[in-house]
Amino acid sequence: MIEKLKNITDLELIRILRDDKKLSGEAFKVLYSRYSSQVHAYCFKIFSDEQTAEDIFQETFMRFYQNVKVQEGNVSVHGYLITIARNLSLNYKKKQERIVYSDKLDLQEGEFNRQDRKELLSLISMALELLDFDYQDAFILREYNGLSYEEIAEVTGTTINNAKSRVFRARNKIKEILKPYLKDLEKHFK
Repeated sequence: MIEKLKNITDLELIRILRDDKKLSGEAFKVLYSRYSSQVHAYCFKIFSDEQTAEDIFQETFMRFYQNVKVQEGNVSVHGYLITIARNLSLNYKKKQERIVYSDKLDLQEGEFNRQDRKELLSLISMALELLDFDYQDAFILREYNGLSYEEIAEVTGTTINNAKSRVFRARNKIKEILKPYLKDLEKHFK
């Protein structure tokens, strides 16, 4: 039965989740298989602690399963899942007063050796830790998750212009923070 459900839309799967007790588990499994890797990546980019990231990831899908059944209207599954993960992360941050981010970085082959890449990624993580959560979040959603500014605005509950501004400011702040470190790396290559 799960093979038949793989070919239907998210909206139809949500309808099955809400209305068909017999097939709701199978519909959830299909949605989980469609979006788990993206939510998993989001959680692991936000938290450097694997256990915390895994807890947030699992809690995201539990809340999704519980809440989507009572949610009114059409739901963007991807946006809804990222919103849940984001809110859980914010709540965790409020409790812990600390979130550590890392970011993917596209480096051209040969530009840096493996140790330099690790060092640069570590520096970027450090720089992200120094940013306000709103800037961190917008940057991760855009640069790592590949969300459009419209999607970022929807997930964060802000305007498109505000989403663009947050990403722009985050990039500039990261460059500013990393400037002295990057100069040291440049000296190393000369």
